[in-house]
Amino acid sequence: MKAAEHTEAMLSAWRSARVDRADLAVRRPGGSMLWQRDLPLDALPLPWLRAENAHGADLYIRPARGLDWPMVFLDDVAVPVALATVRAEGGLAVQTSPVGGCHLWLPCARALDEAERHRVQRWLAGRLGADFGSVSGEHLGRLAGFKNWKRGGCWVNVLAIPDGPGRARPGLVIPPDLLEVAPSLRPTKVPACSRSPYGADHSPSGQDWAWVCRSLESGRDPESVYWDLVARAGDRRGQDAERYARRTVDEALARIGRRSG
Repeated sequence: MKAAEHTEAMLSAWRSARVDRADLAVRRPGGSMLWQRDLPLDALPLPWLRAENAHGADLYIRPARGLDWPMVFLDDVAVPVALATVRAEGGLAVQTSPVGGCHLWLPCARALDEAERHRVQRWLAGRLGADFGSVSGEHLGRLAGFKNWKRGGCWVNVLAIPDGPGRARPGLVIPPDLLEVAPSLRPTKVPACSRSPYGADHSPSGQDWAWVCRSLESGRDPESVYWDLVARAGDRRGQDAERYARRTVDEALARIGRRSG
């Protein structure tokens, strides 16, 4: 298939899974992040995305945040496991590099909110050997039909769709007790840490630190805070933005006593 056909195959599989709105993230070579949120799937700015990709930007997509969706995401699933899962359950496998695992988008029998998707992804990650660091319920995956510049410019391709892209499957049936999310697994508010004078440092990094701590204390998902910090600090930190964001979020989590999924 041509690059545009891989893109359409992915979007068609999403439509079959009853996903019709998406968030886009464009990470430019310097580390800055551009977001377009809650876009109709049939109105994605594909020519602009291809131009950005041609100039070295990496492209990410997810079902629009803030809505319930009957689909869950898994990262770094081994190719044989991804193929077998798609054959058995339906969904979509996307190969993001010649080596390593796949992105796996699995349809579910009913729509799930973000906390439920997080719980289901944790459950599936343990069974399919996926990355536990990508089970936040709102994680971004790569858009097929574009180059992965993080892996030397290799193409991101649709690896498997069951029975063709236009045929819907009933979707993964989830054990009912799995959706009874324990309070400890839901995003929760953490009491303010009185020992942390978040506003004392007025430098850009000090302001970032205060923003990250307050975001985590308010119950925001750490991975979402990480991506927003990459965007926030991208122009200032350049190619170091991701390392800086990951370190800052991890240190803030340790400081306020939270653990990410």
